[in-house]
Amino acid sequence: MTNHEVKNSLEFRKKTFSSVWDDHSEGTEQIKNASGARTVVFHPNVIHGAEPSLRSAKDRLEEAVSLSAALELDIIFSEVIPLNKIRPATYLGKGKLDELSSYIHAHDIELVVADCELSPGQQRNLERELKVKVIDRTGLILEIFGERAQTKEGVMQVELAHLSYQKSRLVRSWTHLERQRGGFGFMGGPGESQIESDRRQIDERIGKIKKQLASVIRTRELHRNSRRKVPFPIVAMVGYTNAGKSTLFNKLTAADVMAEDLLFATLDPTMRNVDMPNGKKAIFSDTVGFISDLPTHLVAAFRATLEEVTEADIILHIRDISHPETEAQKQDVMDILSSLGVTDGEEKIIFEVWNKIDLLSPEEREICENMAARSGNVALVSAISGEGCDDLLDALDDQLAKGKKTFELEFSHADGADIAQLYTLGEVLERADSETHTKLTVRLDNAAIGQLVKQGKLHANG
Repeated sequence: MTNHEVKNSLEFRKKTFSSVWDDHSEGTEQIKNASGARTVVFHPNVIHGAEPSLRSAKDRLEEAVSLSAALELDIIFSEVIPLNKIRPATYLGKGKLDELSSYIHAHDIELVVADCELSPGQQRNLERELKVKVIDRTGLILEIFGERAQTKEGVMQVELAHLSYQKSRLVRSWTHLERQRGGFGFMGGPGESQIESDRRQIDERIGKIKKQLASVIRTRELHRNSRRKVPFPIVAMVGYTNAGKSTLFNKLTAADVMAEDLLFATLDPTMRNVDMPNGKKAIFSDTVGFISDLPTHLVAAFRATLEEVTEADIILHIRDISHPETEAQKQDVMDILSSLGVTDGEEKIIFEVWNKIDLLSPEEREICENMAARSGNVALVSAISGEGCDDLLDALDDQLAKGKKTFELEFSHADGADIAQLYTLGEVLERADSETHTKLTVRLDNAAIGQLVKQGKLHANG
């Protein structure tokens, strides 16, 4: 994928669907620039028949407003709309639609953000009733990802998610979707409809992107194989968006990854070496932030990136412990990890990092410290001040050591290369030199053990 393609890849969607963006319904004014658009945000709180949630409707609305602010939309009004039931045609009831419509036209609103998942028909009908552009939660998150993606891979992944989402929206019956005439003169048949042409173009583009992403997956696998040959442990950092993941990553690795008080400030994964307290190195990986109701299109598109999590020796789950919805955010992250086949257990260690302890009151902090002490699998840190970071690295050393075995090996002084290799692959706990031999007590992980056994330098039984 060339730089020119990266620059213009996301423009494909707007070119292909220019009429979808501009001609939403009769009388709707075109939104030339979403940034700064006068916006209304609402969260529908379905009272009956909805699954119980750990979050309150007010908190869900605040998150939707934060997501909208990430696109620099001008939020004029936001509200929680209680619903007894969801209307199949318009999601909202007639009375609330009339009330919204009056407000929209009185305040020159250009955009409505619905913090829910709308079907294509519901989105179309709401736009006809309100006569403004309407986007749902999935569309909003996709737009944010489109703004944030920087690398070639990130741009391709976001475009794939966009196109998969738009493909399901090609159900509208505007004039630009009328049939095109096929053939020559009066002999032509009805030809291909514009909607079929759009769908065909989407399918072709999706196929091309998937081939390019397949190449990315192969490249990532080559990189993983290279890392396995020099078996540094991999620590993947995951967490709810805006939990302070990138700030902590910068603090631990002395990197300069973008870190702002903003939802989805960074998308593209970054990997850095970190010198651990035992003198060895570990590879830390910063991944995309998670969020509740993360669109399935995005999870599928970013699967190549998220595979770094499945390959990690330890997963650091970064939590904003000062956030009132921290438990709900934890559950959302664990649900996404579970969908990737990652669960806490013997094969995969999930270590929690409770970040932003500097924002806690003394009483709240004492409670958290007591809870962390009882858990034994939790570290308290402040990514801003660096407090607790050294203790975190010590705890990670201890966790990594749990999966290692200790060996006592003896070498002649002529075996200097083998001794040096053990210093590279493992952790030398003790060394004793005599006139003719060197004895080492060394701790090795399974990858290093397998490498040495394959080379015939270590017996499988130790």
